[in-house]
Order: sequence, then C-alpha cells, then structure tokens
Amino acid sequence: MAELDFERRLERLFSQSPEMPDAAAFAERIERKLDRGWNLRRWMIGAAGLSGGVVGASQLVMSNLFQRVESAEESARVLSQGLARVTPTTDMVSALSGGYGVWIAVGLAVLTMGVFAARLVEEF
Repeated sequence: MAELDFERRLERLFSQSPEMPDAAAFAERIERKLDRGWNLRRWMIGAAGLSGGVVGASQLVMSNLFQRVESAEESARVLSQGLARVTPTTDMVSALSGGYGVWIAVGLAVLTMGVFAARLVEEF
C-alpha cells in the first residue's frame, strides 16, 4: 500500500513541475530555430526553381526552337487530320450521356474541395 501512495505522490510532483526561470528565453530560441528552418527551405526551393528555369531556358535556346516553328505547323495539320478520323465509340457516348459523366465531375469537384479544405486547415 505504501508503494501505491508513493507512486501517486510522485506522479503529482511530476505533473505539477515548476516553471524554469529561463522558460521564455528557451521558447524564443526554439521559435528562432524553427523559423530559420522555414527560411532556409524557402531559399532552397527558390534556388531550385531558379536553376530549373535557367536550365529550361537554355534547353529551349539550344534546341533551335524558333527554327522548328514551321515544322510544328505541319505537325499540327497532320495531327488534326488524324484526330478527324477518330470517332468515339457508342459505349463511350452512352456511358457519358447516361449520367455517369455528371457524377464523375461531381466527384472530382468534391475531391478538389476536400484537398482545398485540408490545405486551409493546415495553414491555420
């Protein structure tokens, strides 16, 4: 029985620990470290985006994109001729006209709203 009383008293002492005199300074130091981590992440993401943009721009310049515009017009003409030959099957048309297309759109809208709500909750 004495051990049970001792355990309870010990639990009360640990649950009611006194505040340390430098608690505010400690909390401020931790917050500065956390903020510094986010700033470092922001700078790293920005640097990665900048370097990716530079690499992408250099690839466009090196690939003679401006000289290939004429051939792209011809490719677009061939592609449009090929797409004109493709017709949807009756199964695809009946599935979409039977109301499934509406439910798919509603489901995607609900999913999008859920993702947006999760991001909103995460921010606040």
